[in-house]
Amino acid sequence: MATTRAREEATTTWQGDAKARIRRSTGEAARQRLLTGVPVTERRLELAGVSTAVLEGGDGPPVVLLHGAGEFAACWIRVIPDLVRTRRVVVPDLPGHGTSAVAGDPPDAERVAAWLGELIEWSCPSAPALVGHGLGGAIAARFAGDQGDRVARLVLVDSYGLGRFRPTPRFALALLGVIVRPTEHTQERLFRQCMADPNGLREQLGERGALLEAYALDRARSPGQKAALRSLMPQLGLPAIPPAELARIAVPTTLIWGRHDRQVRLGVAQAASARHGWPLHVIEDAADDPAVEQPEAFLRGLHAALGPAASSSRRQP
Repeated sequence: MATTRAREEATTTWQGDAKARIRRSTGEAARQRLLTGVPVTERRLELAGVSTAVLEGGDGPPVVLLHGAGEFAACWIRVIPDLVRTRRVVVPDLPGHGTSAVAGDPPDAERVAAWLGELIEWSCPSAPALVGHGLGGAIAARFAGDQGDRVARLVLVDSYGLGRFRPTPRFALALLGVIVRPTEHTQERLFRQCMADPNGLREQLGERGALLEAYALDRARSPGQKAALRSLMPQLGLPAIPPAELARIAVPTTLIWGRHDRQVRLGVAQAASARHGWPLHVIEDAADDPAVEQPEAFLRGLHAALGPAASSSRRQP
């Protein structure tokens, strides 16, 4: 007990020191520091009226990674270095998230589908595997159901849309706190609901973890992300995708889920797996973001879902 308490006190002290060091590195400065050393290049594409930041790296069969609500492309940095060894990896900031700026009205479901279609057209040499986490999973699943000929495979990671959004009460309260008033305090409460072992994760990530938290808080306070989430969550995040739409998904589909997800609980994935025959990989010692908490176990499940990385041919003009 004393050892555990000492570890928690040391972690708390380190957290305070790290946050103090990076407090001035919010916004674009924090983002650039996060991406330092990640084997990707960045470009900006105009897609469906969204000035979209896109990270790209590697060569081989294309994989598009779509992050969750309130997140950004850099949330995939623990798995990108492995994936780019054998695949072309495309990682955008979703509309209204990160540095992807939306012109005009906030994005709706139809516009996001058009955005994803244009992203695939401009960045993928052939039909990609779509890997979607949370809100990104709901976007990917709906796209695969409607335009399956443009998708090779689908991987849903702790995804919205497979059932009604019914988080645990503590998660719901923590999420509401960040929505109403995004501060370091409310962010901390939500972080502890999102991760199975928040202190252990912070020890693993070091300063990069503090940068992730700082940039996430910076974005949570931005009017553009607030407007995007007010539009996208009621349309794509909160409601369940109708069973008939899910049944239209014809491409190979795999589920990857954290054992301790408090946001979209494991039972949702188990029910979808049983109903549709989709393989389910459960990641131990992880909550709703296994790619961050348990990247090695996540990558084993993802590589199994993607299959051999045979070379892909470029589309003919």
